[in-house]
Amino acid sequence: MEFLEGFSPNVICSYAADPSFNKTLPAPRVILSAHYDSRGSFGSTRAPGGDDNGSGVVHLLAIARAIYRRKVTFPIDVELVAFAGEEQGLLGSYAYASMSISTSRGSENEYVCLLEQLYDDGVDIMLQIQADMLAYHDSDEPMQLGLPQSIGSPVAGELLANISAIYVPELTVGTTEACCSDHQSFWMHGFTSTQVFERAGGIIDPKYHNSGDLSNRTNYDLEQVHAIAKVTFASLLHVAGFTIGA
Repeated sequence: MEFLEGFSPNVICSYAADPSFNKTLPAPRVILSAHYDSRGSFGSTRAPGGDDNGSGVVHLLAIARAIYRRKVTFPIDVELVAFAGEEQGLLGSYAYASMSISTSRGSENEYVCLLEQLYDDGVDIMLQIQADMLAYHDSDEPMQLGLPQSIGSPVAGELLANISAIYVPELTVGTTEACCSDHQSFWMHGFTSTQVFERAGGIIDPKYHNSGDLSNRTNYDLEQVHAIAKVTFASLLHVAGFTIGA
């Protein structure tokens, strides 16, 4: 989805509701997302973004591969979304939230925020989860899952914490003051949304917004990324429902 000149587009992978299950138009939906832009050191054009946010994107790709390999179908709409422009102020998710619907009224056009209209019309985005920075923790820390202290829906955080306790008990779950990723665009429009983060606590990655943000470095933990992906995928399956193909 193109949204602003000079920026890469949002990438949206859509799984339409299986019509044999869902007769509702429009169908409810669940959204998993991550931003795929990154920032490097000040003044540098090198921005590998291994943790921020390659870790969130690879989590999305792993879930897409699992859906494909197991031939999973859903009774509601499901979207996996890679947002652009997060580092410049949530621009990609804001554009998604503000995709304009134009209706002609004589010589005037009325533009309506898509998410605002969906909310007003009673369309149900049942859950939106943003994955942002999943891989880094100190060497003396266990694998963790951080859920938002403030910006986000408490009921969504409680769901993910419960799913983690059941299916991924190796994760230590807590809250984080890290905030303000793309889930904010949905939360501000009244939809149930939350974020998953790499630590129960603040950002401690020394390569945060740094040109040295690589994946092949000490304390970059792909096993933790895998564990968090199991939580978000299980939450998607729980909320959306699913069928596994033959």
